[in-house]
Amino acid sequence: MAIICQLPFRDRTDVHLLTEAIEANVEGTAYGSEFFIRKAIGWALRQYARTDPDWVRAFVAAHESVLSGLSRREARKHIG
Repeated sequence: MAIICQLPFRDRTDVHLLTEAIEANVEGTAYGSEFFIRKAIGWALRQYARTDPDWVRAFVAAHESVLSGLSRREARKHIG
């Protein structure tokens, strides 16, 4: 819930909270293999990329090894 609760905030997104929520649910964590968690991570990053694509690119690059392919694809969907 903490991952997707920020979807409507755009430029008011709490990136610290978003980062913590994502990092607590990446591959290798208790819920990291759950489809809807991986989808929510990608969805939240994709939405925030509309406001700050550079931050999302940097976040995905820094977390490449622990983000699922689904999360990475969703995050980069509109930013390349």
